[in-house]
Amino acid sequence: MENNELDEARKNPEFLKFLETKEKEVIENKDIKGLYEVLDNLLILDLEETRINNVYEMILKVAFDDMEAQLNSARKIPIENSGIYYVRAFYEHAIEKWSHSNFEGAKQLFFILSNIIEDELLKDTMNVHLIACAKNLDMDTFYDKQVSQTQMQEDEVYGYFIMNFNFNSKEYITENSKLLDSLSNELNGLLE
Repeated sequence: MENNELDEARKNPEFLKFLETKEKEVIENKDIKGLYEVLDNLLILDLEETRINNVYEMILKVAFDDMEAQLNSARKIPIENSGIYYVRAFYEHAIEKWSHSNFEGAKQLFFILSNIIEDELLKDTMNVHLIACAKNLDMDTFYDKQVSQTQMQEDEVYGYFIMNFNFNSKEYITENSKLLDSLSNELNGLLE
């Protein structure tokens, strides 16, 4: 969107009323896909921070409730349909913890994700993140040194995740297999 289009959307009473109605509806229905649509609109339009925070908190609540159900059922989460939104919420929360140097919290979340995602590519990505957190590599250093700045993710479904690295992910995971085994022994209780 161009700046003038954003200004028009911010001042359009019909659109703002629609967004407010949609926000109430998706919060009430705990519709994670709809919550993300509202959140993205609030962020793009740079609307009230309190509303943004409320929608994001609801996203986390819905995602964590669903993750608990997933763990209890031992089912893997597919990334089709709404599954990607649950994974995205959990991932964003892990990234937030990591960016605040909460390595332990981020490590636990990446471990859970790596074990409950059905998608092999995302699972490997979570393991790369998990290894970095286990090595207490701060997020800025990880991003500057290990993330490819030139490679872009072609598949839109993966657009919310840091997935392109300056190394082969499979080889990196193999090289760090002992660390991953140790982490599995340490954190396996989280999956119960």
